[in-house]
Amino acid sequence: MNVIVICLDTFRADLIGPDAKMSGVATPNLDALASESVSFERAYGEGQPTLQMRRAFFTGRRSFPWRYNYDRRGHWHHAPGWHKIPPEQDTLAEILVRRGYYTGLIADTYHMFKPTMNYTRGFCTYEFVRGQETDNWRGGTLSAIEAQLRKHTRGPLDSPSILRLAQYLWNQRGRQGEEDYQCARVFRAATRWLEDNADNAPFFLWIDSFDLHEPWDPPTSYADRYYAYEGIDYIYPVNEGTTPEERERIVALYCGEVTFVDKWAGAFLNAVDELKLWEDTVVVLTSDHGTQLLDHGRFGKGADELHPFNTQIPLYVRHPDGPRGRRVDAFVQSHDLAPTLLRLLDVPYANVDGQDAWTLVTGERPSLRDLAGNGARASGTDADKMLRDHVVTGWAGFVAGNAGGRASVRDEEWNYVVSVHEEDPNPELYHLPSDPDEVRDVHDRHPEVVDRQRARLEAVVGGPIPAQLNEVCDPASPPMYHFLRSRLSGSAFPASD
Repeated sequence: MNVIVICLDTFRADLIGPDAKMSGVATPNLDALASESVSFERAYGEGQPTLQMRRAFFTGRRSFPWRYNYDRRGHWHHAPGWHKIPPEQDTLAEILVRRGYYTGLIADTYHMFKPTMNYTRGFCTYEFVRGQETDNWRGGTLSAIEAQLRKHTRGPLDSPSILRLAQYLWNQRGRQGEEDYQCARVFRAATRWLEDNADNAPFFLWIDSFDLHEPWDPPTSYADRYYAYEGIDYIYPVNEGTTPEERERIVALYCGEVTFVDKWAGAFLNAVDELKLWEDTVVVLTSDHGTQLLDHGRFGKGADELHPFNTQIPLYVRHPDGPRGRRVDAFVQSHDLAPTLLRLLDVPYANVDGQDAWTLVTGERPSLRDLAGNGARASGTDADKMLRDHVVTGWAGFVAGNAGGRASVRDEEWNYVVSVHEEDPNPELYHLPSDPDEVRDVHDRHPEVVDRQRARLEAVVGGPIPAQLNEVCDPASPPMYHFLRSRLSGSAFPASD
């Protein structure tokens, strides 16, 4: 049996499926895949955002709480959990290649390839598609991209704050058509890999598209489909100082990018069809997290907004033998993916924290549960005894000198959110049946619920919170930041009106 995993960064869980809140966004190809798949309706990240999630996906081990200190010199940024895969943790690719699988990685998620990272472990081949966001790929002068900069910012062009935008625009110089955009390049590369290696069965292909991560920069016609206007395209969302029309356009940029990604993912899925691979290939669609699209009035994602628009992930698994369109309502998390795939391939596994979620599909178990707080690893008979009635999601903060961040403890009725590394002056508690959008904090009214949820978090952390986690995260900036800062003081660019 082959395996293909498609991971789309920043892809909200409510974009596809019969109950999608964002049902007006066109995703015909991903909808078709979802209709053929098992949908895990309550899948949540366990440690977010980016590298933390991919490490859990690859290993089946928790990435939260943040307990590792590795050399990260040359890597930026330094958020808790933002580091390589520990050498003692086997990856899916390593496990499968030892059992005769031909393994491949196609990705433009550039953080996986930065200095000191090792996310290519176990892959027979990998292709790093350059140019996403602040990937230090191409350089140039600010004058060479001045016209493009002014299309995307109202601010002055003599500030280091334009670094991300400038690097991205340098990288994207020379685009001629849709096929030159990042997600198109990723899925075209994945299609080539599939055509080259369809006969190298069994194979394992991981496709990692950094889109829908910012910048939200689809071809203009895709954004115009949702809201067309004449003005600045804030491809990096802005919360302050924007007009209602500009905010609506920002949402349109995201929606347009969704539809654009769907088109190119569909082109890849057409290749799966043409190569007649559906009958012996498991196909997975997932993401690392969502994003805020004026939910609670703002754009963004982070430890301050641990709500489903950020923490919930899509998780669809299409198995050749079905079932088709099955919806599973039990809690699952990102570190359940590796043991689930290994079970489907009849590959023994051990030394993982996650659970085999396919037992929820077969009816072998009604729900899952972690072996939290006792240092054990779930496998075999022990895992079969476990039930999961809540999920814990840690989201790394960006706090110099310590392992900052917050965590969410979610069950059927409550979502409790609190800082992990320091006393939280504003802990939160939401009653989900009466407040599904999680806008009314009732923390002070239910101390017994707070105590229970806090104890659940402490079981995962392994001690009381605030926790003195040993991961030290010093701030770091990319080299281009230092270069621009040294040059911009004498910039000839005037501030924009």
